[in-house]
Amino acid sequence: MMSTERSALVQLSLPGFCEVESALERLAQAGIEQRGAIFTRSEVVEFMLDLVGYKAESPLQHMRLLEPSFGHGDFLLPAVQRLLTAYRKHCPDIRTDGAELHACIRAVELHAASFNTTRHALCSLLQDYGISKQGAEDLTASWLMQGDFLLTDFSHPFTHVIGNPPYVRQEMIPDVLITEYRSRFATLYDRADIYVPFIEKSLKHLAQGGTLGFICADRWMKNRYGGPLRRMVAERFHLKYYIDMVDTPAFHSDVMAYPAITVMTNEKPGPTRIAHRPVIDPATLSRLTEALLGDPSADNDGAVKEVASVALSAEPWILESFDQLAVVRRLEHDFPTIEKAGCKVGIGVATGADEAFIGPFDALDVEPDRKLPLIMTRDILTGEVVWRGLGIINPFAPDGGLVNLTAYPKLARYMEERRAQLCRRHIAKKNPSNWYRTIDRIYPDLARTPKLLIPDIKGDAAIVYEDGHLYPHHNLYYIRSAEWDLKALRAVLRSGIARLFISIYSTKMRGGYLRFQAQYLRRITLPSWQDVPKAIKSALIEAAEADDQFACNRAVFRLYGLSDQEKAALGGNEE
Repeated sequence: MMSTERSALVQLSLPGFCEVESALERLAQAGIEQRGAIFTRSEVVEFMLDLVGYKAESPLQHMRLLEPSFGHGDFLLPAVQRLLTAYRKHCPDIRTDGAELHACIRAVELHAASFNTTRHALCSLLQDYGISKQGAEDLTASWLMQGDFLLTDFSHPFTHVIGNPPYVRQEMIPDVLITEYRSRFATLYDRADIYVPFIEKSLKHLAQGGTLGFICADRWMKNRYGGPLRRMVAERFHLKYYIDMVDTPAFHSDVMAYPAITVMTNEKPGPTRIAHRPVIDPATLSRLTEALLGDPSADNDGAVKEVASVALSAEPWILESFDQLAVVRRLEHDFPTIEKAGCKVGIGVATGADEAFIGPFDALDVEPDRKLPLIMTRDILTGEVVWRGLGIINPFAPDGGLVNLTAYPKLARYMEERRAQLCRRHIAKKNPSNWYRTIDRIYPDLARTPKLLIPDIKGDAAIVYEDGHLYPHHNLYYIRSAEWDLKALRAVLRSGIARLFISIYSTKMRGGYLRFQAQYLRRITLPSWQDVPKAIKSALIEAAEADDQFACNRAVFRLYGLSDQEKAALGGNEE
């Protein structure tokens, strides 16, 4: 008995099929980093199987489980063990060919070596449980599918979906595949990572009342690119459990973005039970399972909170720090956002080839108006600007187009010497005539504009004033304003207010660092400068000039009119 599902790797019928097939074949042979393979610890796997209700005490032989990216079988093999245990318990007259189990599992893997390794392990496991060799081979052939999950068709819905979807940035995936994915998945929005359409497709294949449990990066819950998926979940599914895994060794290797365990069901939306930072050991996870699945009022350790209306819309979901969230909501109600208050938030230039476009300013042998002094994160590590003397080539004319190289012989020679390197970039391949452009357009006036500079990833809000001589690199965000005094604004952003907004809306990185990205900075609220009393204006400027953190907090608390309770939510009072 063979599966009627179709593997994308061997049975595609698409326009441009040869290009898609070729791209899939390359990914099927790819290394761990390229295919986003991260392996999950067994304690976490067992915990997740319990949470989704895939337990040996249940009649699993009547259920259907989907594993979208089984890798080395971290989830698949324990799930099969539970299935076979349930089969023995509920079917005493067990058949050695396991014929009744053909519909119970569907598991997909693109990577050829992983597929073969797990296939052999699964065959051995089945035989250890009394399935004949032929029966084991038949079941394995029915259950396992080599191909791209996102392009694979399934003939039936599933009661359970579980796994660890691949974490792959779009830039790592061939354009022909991204194009095909975008035509199929509405959630593949902006720069969404590939696990986002994995979640979409998995949810769409859940049976009524079915349960999905994934461990993956939690960025989609707050980032802009997660908006369509958040809306889909809010409208059609129930975000039942959320367990953040900050500082927990959930995987066999380190990951930069913190993961979360997310359990969603195909049923009417309802409250979400939330837990944070569990210790990864069987006893602790067993107690946490009981607390999540049982009556939260009986949770003596207070490990679980039940929160209503978490997944309401496409807006970022807030799943922690509810006292701080109350402060944010009040400030959002009372004050405009930072850009509506007259400040501009942006990011520095990305070149696509820093080694070609960036070098010691004085050594860049081009016409003087074709280069700008450049500032990078390393130039502000001390909290002040200490320029290391780097510069960046500017290939753009004032109208936004590229300059004519014939009018700039030095620039032409410089670019021709690096032409082969520059033409290998994706942006050059898309438009060969613009082979010598940077990814982002360069605006020389930005270098001459006073601004505040903020590194992308930082443990605290490192805000540095730059007086208008340097152009920011892409690892720096900048804020400029024609209305707000930038020194006063620096005091606001150095206070607990900036960290409050960023910590609420940002996803944490390894080591507890936050992403001070433009999309989060733009959520900060700020009174209009004209509405700020003179005494507070002076206090803000003096605090910034003195570089006094306590003075910044005192002035900012007055600026926003924070109550004692709100001050406490930010970590204390002014002193």
